[in-house]
Amino acid sequence: MNSDNFRMPARRLAAVATAAALTAAPLFLSARPAHATGGHGHASAAVLRAGLDVSLLHRTADVPLTLSLDEVQAPGDADRTALSARLDGVDQGRPFSVLRADVASARATATDERAEGSVRLANARLHVPGLPLLSLVEVGTVTARATCAAGREPEAEANVLGAVTVLGKRTTLTAGGPTEVRVPGVGEVRLGLAEHRTTSGTAAATALRLKVSVNPLRLNVAEVTGTVTLAEASCETPVGEEEATPSEAPASAESAAPESAAPAPEKSTEAPASRAEPQGTRSNLAETGGSSATPYIAGGALALLLLGGGAVTVARRRWG
Repeated sequence: MNSDNFRMPARRLAAVATAAALTAAPLFLSARPAHATGGHGHASAAVLRAGLDVSLLHRTADVPLTLSLDEVQAPGDADRTALSARLDGVDQGRPFSVLRADVASARATATDERAEGSVRLANARLHVPGLPLLSLVEVGTVTARATCAAGREPEAEANVLGAVTVLGKRTTLTAGGPTEVRVPGVGEVRLGLAEHRTTSGTAAATALRLKVSVNPLRLNVAEVTGTVTLAEASCETPVGEEEATPSEAPASAESAAPESAAPAPEKSTEAPASRAEPQGTRSNLAETGGSSATPYIAGGALALLLLGGGAVTVARRRWG
C-alpha cells in the first residue's frame, strides 16, 4: 500500500514537470530581445590582381605568379603606385616591374548604414615577365566604385577614360563585348571593359579584365598566360536592425499551450495503463476493506477452526 501510495504522486509529479517544461520552452525562446543585432556592411577594393602562369624556355618549369596591389578590406585604404616582382629563372632572378602609375589608390569603408569600395588609377603601365620594354597595356584614367547603402539598391560603376594601348597598339574599347588584340610574334590580349553586376544585397565593378596569352621568347620566358584585373571594387549591404512585431510573443505562447497540453495527458494515461491490474486490485481493498471473495475465505476459516477444535477434543479424550 505504501509503495503504491508513493508511486502515484511521483508519476503525477513527473507528468506535471514535463508539461511545465514543454510549456516554458517556447516562452523562453520567445523572450529574446525585440531588436536583432545589426551588422556593418563589407567592402573591398584593389588596384590590381594578377594570376599568371609563366613557362620558361624549353618547358623546363612552369612558375605561378600571383600578385595584388593596393588590395584593401573595409576599413582601409592604400595608395602605392608601383609594384615589382621576382621569379626564379626569369632574367636571372632580378626584379622586374609589373605596374607603375602616377596615381593608384584604393579605399574601402563600411558602417551600419553604408559600405563602399572605390579605386582610381591614372597613367598606368602594366608589364609581364619577358617583356620589360613593351607594356602589356597602358591606360589613362581608370575608376571603379561599388556602393551598398541600407534601404537602397546597390550600385556599381566602372570607367576607362582616355587612350588605351595594348602591346604597343592603340585600341578602342567597346562596352558591347570583349576586345581582342593580336600582335604577331608577341601574343594576344582579350580585354573586358567596365564589367559590373548587382544583386539585392551586393555590388561589384571591374574597370578592366585582361586575359593574357603572350610568347615573349626573351629573358628565358617562353609563354605567359593568365588573367589580370585593373580597378576592382565590391560591397555588401549592411544588415539593419529588425524589430519583432508585438504579436510574435503571444503567438508563440498560444502555440505552445496546445503543444504542452498534449503530452501531459498522454503520459498520465500511459503510466497507470501499464500496471492497471495490480493497482486496481489494491485500490479496491483500500476503499472497501474487502472483495467479492471475502465470504468464501471467512467460511473456509470457520470450517478449519471447527475441525481443529474437534481434533483437540478427540485427542484429549484418548489421552485422558
